[in-house]
Amino acid sequence: MRVELNLDEVVVTHNEEAHRFEATVDGLRSLITYRRFPDGVVLQHTEVPPPLQGKGLAAKLTRSALDFARANHLRVVPLCPYVSSFLRRNREYQDLLSANDLRQILSRGK
Repeated sequence: MRVELNLDEVVVTHNEEAHRFEATVDGLRSLITYRRFPDGVVLQHTEVPPPLQGKGLAAKLTRSALDFARANHLRVVPLCPYVSSFLRRNREYQDLLSANDLRQILSRGK
């Protein structure tokens, strides 16, 4: 099954009750799960169904989660390997990390 995807038309919703950001395309749900703390958010897992992989959907979900963290003045703890690699590549979000987490992420990218 091959799915055509226009990222500009994909809507990411924040499902606070389920603790995730999600998007549904052609009946297939992609998501990024998190745990919320008073001053932070732990990004736990990113999941994109195989027909939707490689189209930028995980990045769009991650940006939504990171933008939420920024808007709410939350420190980000990236447990998800995808989120860690995204943060390595996108310096504009690195200020959301603690100094220690940033060091760890940058050292893994070498």
